[in-house]
Amino acid sequence: MPETVSPGLKDALVAQIGSLRAFAVSLCGDRERADDLVQETLYKAWNNLSSFQEGTNLKAWLFTILRNTYFSERRKKKREVEDVDGAYAARLSSSPEQHGHMDMRDFEEALSELPDDQREALILVGAAGFSYEEAAEISGCAVGTIKSRVNRARRRIAESLNIDADEDSPSDLVAADTLPASRSA
Repeated sequence: MPETVSPGLKDALVAQIGSLRAFAVSLCGDRERADDLVQETLYKAWNNLSSFQEGTNLKAWLFTILRNTYFSERRKKKREVEDVDGAYAARLSSSPEQHGHMDMRDFEEALSELPDDQREALILVGAAGFSYEEAAEISGCAVGTIKSRVNRARRRIAESLNIDADEDSPSDLVAADTLPASRSA
């Protein structure tokens, strides 16, 4: 708050309230919000009267403060998200990364414990994306044998990871992007 304010400056501030209010209403289109803007403008002006040079255009100085306050608040509101009940914030949460790393480590361990023929079949079909027929040709065995090996491998991995594997639907236990490059080659 300024220590010495001339009575003329106080009167000049009060005389500008009507013009400030009209300008604020024209900016925001809301009378209540305009009143808040005028109050904020007068507060800022009063606290910064020392930076105002008497004899210059008080009205222009006040309008500049009001305009800057209005546009600063608009820019700020564009970046804010109204989230009264916290629903939006709850959706933004993310699991800590170490869980994914540990899950991958558990998966790699379960994969390494599979018999070679099951691991090979699972990697060919699940990770490398070969069809059962192509995997059978690569492995030099029947298509039914590959299907059986993949099924047993998926079940063993699900069992090892305590995942409820559904018998009727294909399992997504192995995807190409979950295996390290050295395993899928």
